[in-house]
Amino acid sequence: PVDNESITISAHGTPLYTNSRAALQKIWAATSHQIQRIRDNADCADEEYAQIDAQNTAIVPQLTFDPEEDVTAPYINSGARPRVAVLREQGVNGQVEMAAAFDRARFEAVDVHMTDLFSGRISLQDFNVLVACGGFSYGDVLGAGGGWAKSILFNAQLRENFQHFFERTDTLTLGVCNGCQMVSLLKDLIPGAKHWPKFVRNRSEQFEARLSLVAVEESPSAFFADMAGSRFAMAVAHGEGRALFAQSEAAQSEAVRALTSLRYVDQSGAVATSYPLNPNGTPEGITGMTSEDGRATIMMPHPERVFRVSQNSWHPDDWQEDAPSMRLFRNARNWFA
Repeated sequence: PVDNESITISAHGTPLYTNSRAALQKIWAATSHQIQRIRDNADCADEEYAQIDAQNTAIVPQLTFDPEEDVTAPYINSGARPRVAVLREQGVNGQVEMAAAFDRARFEAVDVHMTDLFSGRISLQDFNVLVACGGFSYGDVLGAGGGWAKSILFNAQLRENFQHFFERTDTLTLGVCNGCQMVSLLKDLIPGAKHWPKFVRNRSEQFEARLSLVAVEESPSAFFADMAGSRFAMAVAHGEGRALFAQSEAAQSEAVRALTSLRYVDQSGAVATSYPLNPNGTPEGITGMTSEDGRATIMMPHPERVFRVSQNSWHPDDWQEDAPSMRLFRNARNWFA
């Protein structure tokens, strides 16, 4: 191993061949690149191929907080565990990890299927937190989270149930991946969410499953309290994660910037605009937003898939048990103090 970009093949101490890592990797990847240009978005394929020349693409975390600090420690002996409805629909598959993360943050996680709400067996009014999980509700055949959202919007009783929950000032809402797509389509029911986008097909024209570097922005989000300025990796797994704002909105507008809680960034912290650092082509790298009062937050990446250090494919040697995204869930518990 060497700490530079040069690769040398030697025999008996005599150099026989020398070339750069980038040049050799481009030769190796050339065939795959051409196939990718035909199969996927050609511009994305070219951008990923060009990334081979970059000498530093490491996903290195930079944190403004200690991930091992348990801000929920004061509630260990209180016996109080706010109730979180871990909401799922047909095709959703992220509910178990989500429940585990909230449970570790001292919540009482309750499995809630949409049929429980349709039938009236369970009411959202019995919960403090609503989290819509990731997956592929209705196979996404009606668009990203569209079928899930319409099952709420076109059912008068259910629509009223959700709207009443959102309007209560003692509740939090989180939407992740497919849940992010779904909750974004309920924005007319959520106070202070009118600037939210909807989510459409990835610019790459493919399902994206990778580890992406994100930066926490300054925002009123209860989930991202005291985390602004931090950069760390989160898992992404979606086919429709590109934020699309209404014509009256703009990703650069002051109103949108104020509610942006998470962006894709490169290793220097600059907004990621090219593929694959920006895996879905979302404008300004926006991948997480919150409501004006910070009680409702939506995000495409999966914090629940990397909240433990052991869930991360790479981590700094000094990380112990809790990865950075665990702080999101603990912040939520702290909000109910």
